[in-house]
Amino acid sequence: MKLLRFGPAHAERPGMLDADGNLRDLSAHVSDFAGAALPDAIAAAREIDPATLPLVEGNPRLGPCVGSVGKFICVGLNYSDHAAESGMEVPPEPIIFFKATSAICGPNDDVEIPRTSTATDWEVELGIVIGKTAKYVSEGDALNHVAGYCVVNDVSERDFQIKRHGQWVKGKSADTFGPLGPWLVTRDDIPDPQNLAMYLDVNGKRFQDGTTQTMVYGVAHLVSYISQFMSLQPGDIISTGTPPGVGMGQTPPQYLKPGDVMELGISGLGSQRQRTIAAE
Repeated sequence: MKLLRFGPAHAERPGMLDADGNLRDLSAHVSDFAGAALPDAIAAAREIDPATLPLVEGNPRLGPCVGSVGKFICVGLNYSDHAAESGMEVPPEPIIFFKATSAICGPNDDVEIPRTSTATDWEVELGIVIGKTAKYVSEGDALNHVAGYCVVNDVSERDFQIKRHGQWVKGKSADTFGPLGPWLVTRDDIPDPQNLAMYLDVNGKRFQDGTTQTMVYGVAHLVSYISQFMSLQPGDIISTGTPPGVGMGQTPPQYLKPGDVMELGISGLGSQRQRTIAAE
């Protein structure tokens, strides 16, 4: 299933795509795809024939595909070729950091370039959506705790991240730095998350052209690994790292400026499009 949330920011309604790619309104049957309610909402959606649902006309705004995200966990340097372009070694264990949940926005919302920023960068990433509480789970059982997957743009301010000292979260958490969606694609529709093509273009030029095959630590390992340090709850997001081609890795580095357009996607998970604007 392809599940989504549509409508004005902070007032999104739940929906799903039918077999023809039409948007259907689920709000009469499901309250939201959000937080603790996510597992029951997905189960309810499975019981409904999309053809019986109201058709949503036009092109409404798409919100983040998951609401009320409790934790937005990111994995750093999880593609060996991206680590190389960053001049860093592949870590012996996953690098884990957090992105503020206030950074989350819709997949096609404008992305703000922060005040004083000179190094705002792009990162297409596979997002894992947790569907069942995971605590000390084994790698063999890890995928049973996954609701599905989505596209994430882990927008990053590199000077804030690297030069301003301390944890990376400062460069990762500006408002709009976490576009999610367009859809939450349930796990049964993505049988192999380690075989997904991914790309990102800026102003029509292809910068990232990779695949989840080159992840250092795969989806099952990450869910198991992180669950040894903290419990994972329904609606939590794990953003799993990015392939090479980020702005920081260009010669010379190339960063976003107001008016740029990012277009990105992952096979089977849909695409995003964001215009950059200056933060007020």
